[in-house]
Amino acid sequence: MRGIVVLDITRVVAGPFCSMLLADLGATVIKIENPKDPDYARDFPPKLEAGSGEEFSGFFAQFNRNKFGLTLDLSTEDGKDVLRRLVRRADVLVENFRPGTMDKLGVGYEVLRAENSRLVYTAISGYGQTGPYRRRPAYDNSAQATGGLWSMNGFPDRPPARVGTIIGDFSATFYAVIGTLAALRHAEKTGQGQLVDVSQQDSVLSLTENAVVSYTVDGKVPGPLGNEHPFVKPYELYPCKDGFVFFGGYTDKFWRLSCHLFGEPELADDPEIDTMAKRFEPEVYERRVRPLLHKWFEDKTKTELEEIVGDAVPLSAVKNIGEVVEDPQITARDMIVDVEYPEFGELRMFGSPIKLGSTPTQPRGLAPRVGEHSDTVLRALTDLDEQRIAGLREKGVI
Repeated sequence: MRGIVVLDITRVVAGPFCSMLLADLGATVIKIENPKDPDYARDFPPKLEAGSGEEFSGFFAQFNRNKFGLTLDLSTEDGKDVLRRLVRRADVLVENFRPGTMDKLGVGYEVLRAENSRLVYTAISGYGQTGPYRRRPAYDNSAQATGGLWSMNGFPDRPPARVGTIIGDFSATFYAVIGTLAALRHAEKTGQGQLVDVSQQDSVLSLTENAVVSYTVDGKVPGPLGNEHPFVKPYELYPCKDGFVFFGGYTDKFWRLSCHLFGEPELADDPEIDTMAKRFEPEVYERRVRPLLHKWFEDKTKTELEEIVGDAVPLSAVKNIGEVVEDPQITARDMIVDVEYPEFGELRMFGSPIKLGSTPTQPRGLAPRVGEHSDTVLRALTDLDEQRIAGLREKGVI
């Protein structure tokens, strides 16, 4: 994406992560913040500390690497003027305000489209740009709640539980990146940009697997299942000597292999559990299969179980984040990268999951300080002279 210019007017995660992925792919991303009210994720822990006592958010750094920092007060006429000038040179604008906010500021999609017909305008919001909920404020938990995921997560005998990460933000991020790339392709072919409208609620709904068709076809409302699958068995979490493993050997091929690997080959031909359909029966699973797996796993460590099955059967140790960071597969995939921050030292963060053979991603760039590159950006992408830039700074616009 080298040569693509992205204006990033976003906060917290869904928007910043979207533009960061584009930056890792080579786009020039300019993070635009209000000089009086910058991205409040800058205050999120954990914090890096300099010898002087200054702090810098590791959370912010992880989602804003590889960006240029520009401050711009869009509530002022001067600020709006500068944004319009930037839009003329930009390919993409990403924002994640509540729908209508950019219009109120006088720099909504229709206004900016008039400045640059090729502009791809990507808007990420809780409920989308249309519909009765469009103006409602929303966070990740709002999307998990209204998208159906929260009602399905947790255990049957307990209240529903949120997914342990901000899946509403992340799923919206990924769909926004996909939509942006598709719209850029269209703009290259036709010269016309478009609005990319991504909602967290929509994104979460798309992650609910078979829930929608279970309801529309069979009238079933899926509820929490804990670590079980709605119908595939065995396919869940099982205790072992030093923790837990996931075992998914439910197909006939994997089941027969497992029986041999764990020293009970005769069970592969046991007429009560010799086919996948029989093992899927809840009563058979609870009476025969689950106790068998507990026997196979309970006196062995995670490492021992992984060594027993090797590459033959889907069995995976449940690892905490410390174990994941040191995992040799994660290391081999360059998914933990070390970035040196002047004054603050080294920060280890996740790398880019997008691996390209000829144009590899570059996930080791720094996140900007507030307005760190304001002068550089305005000199490069607008026709403002030094006197005008200095005047904007004096007025507090940048």
